[in-house]
Amino acid sequence: MSTVIEKDKETVETSNSDTYGLGVRHLQCALLGIIVITIAGMRNILNVAVIAMVSDSPPNENIPTYPNWASKKNLMLSSFFWGYVVFQVLAGELAKKYGPKLLLGVSIFINSIFLLLLPYFGAQFGYLGVIACRVIQGLTQGPLQPCCHNLLSKWVPRQERARMGNFVYSGAPLGVLIALPTAGAISSSSVGWPVVFYLYGSIGILWTILWFVFGSESPSVSKMISEEEKRYIQKSTSVHEEKTVPTPWKAIFTSAPVYAILICHCGQNWGYFTMITETPSYMDKILDFNLASNSALSALPYLAQWIVSHLLSPIADLLILRQVVSVGSSRKLMNSIGTLVPAVALISLMFLGSDQPALTLVIIVIAVGVNGGTYCGFNINHMDISPTHAGTLMGIGNTIGNSQKQLWNIVFVTTGIVYVITGVMYILLGSGEEQPWNKLEDRDELPFQDRKTNSTLAEIKTKE
Repeated sequence: MSTVIEKDKETVETSNSDTYGLGVRHLQCALLGIIVITIAGMRNILNVAVIAMVSDSPPNENIPTYPNWASKKNLMLSSFFWGYVVFQVLAGELAKKYGPKLLLGVSIFINSIFLLLLPYFGAQFGYLGVIACRVIQGLTQGPLQPCCHNLLSKWVPRQERARMGNFVYSGAPLGVLIALPTAGAISSSSVGWPVVFYLYGSIGILWTILWFVFGSESPSVSKMISEEEKRYIQKSTSVHEEKTVPTPWKAIFTSAPVYAILICHCGQNWGYFTMITETPSYMDKILDFNLASNSALSALPYLAQWIVSHLLSPIADLLILRQVVSVGSSRKLMNSIGTLVPAVALISLMFLGSDQPALTLVIIVIAVGVNGGTYCGFNINHMDISPTHAGTLMGIGNTIGNSQKQLWNIVFVTTGIVYVITGVMYILLGSGEEQPWNKLEDRDELPFQDRKTNSTLAEIKTKE
């Protein structure tokens, strides 16, 4: 028995077959989800470990600490993003042209090696050694999201994108949730802060091995996938796997839906990274929590974000599947929840004092938690408007969105305003429909008008 569902000019054939259950597409998403969790930890463990790193009273005399680095803390933290923005767009193009498997695997392996080396580089070359490792980590983590978008656009049917895309990308707050208390507990224990970097570096190398064994570029080249599941996936994706499609740069940069995503991406990154970078220090300096409590409580908002995103993602897919709203409207609804509610919460912080730590923490949890709605909004919208170029579009967004990290310490009120503006702009400009410039053959059939006869190409062909 089968059902045909038509929505947003796209027909998706579904059936009550076993392909609805667990399949190879779920294995690929599981691998991507695991590395997103790991990478989020790798990126953020220094936020907590640096407190122990610059302490003048380590829990064990054998643990190296560098109190004279205290003034360099923000420099070490921000140096990651010097490298992170460099290869974003290029990674999207390389993934589209040559496939994302090798690019992603090699990048994560190099990233893991330099995470293992970070304590050694710090001991040998001072804080500049730490910065060097962080820059290289930024360079090698840059390809992650463009590669993930490229893979998801090939592996995930449109009617599953909110759930599967959220499963992968919500690994970021889950990774923070795990990393912050883990880093805090290890850094404040007798084993010392270097062990945090050894742990995550080892996990990254193990994942690389699993990726090269079980990862796959696409359903068409997978040796594990069944023909039934392959047909089910390919019926509702429109990625050109047979040929390399040139990137329509002019069409991309004159597309309102693209700008909707870019604007919201910038706002999201500004708010998210301000929160994730400043929350541990805010709780330490303003709310007066110690390191162990700090790391655990700093992770609480990201537990809320992970939970909220998993509550909203099936709703987003169900709204589309039941034809309640279009794809674009579903993305806008979830994105609005994820930006406007946190905006109100963040702005309200200006009315609270340091003598209200419990209420402050509740508001931070709400702000970060409800922000999980964006995982079902702009964050997967690239795959709707252009499955073929989704990786490149994510690369463009990450490049622009991560080039403003020096502004992270802007007050919470400004962050709230940015959420409002970007959320509204996404509502006005966003779309859930595949754009005509996604396919080369579609671009050849775009409306053409002869200047002399004032006739369209279709009318000229009819006359002939």
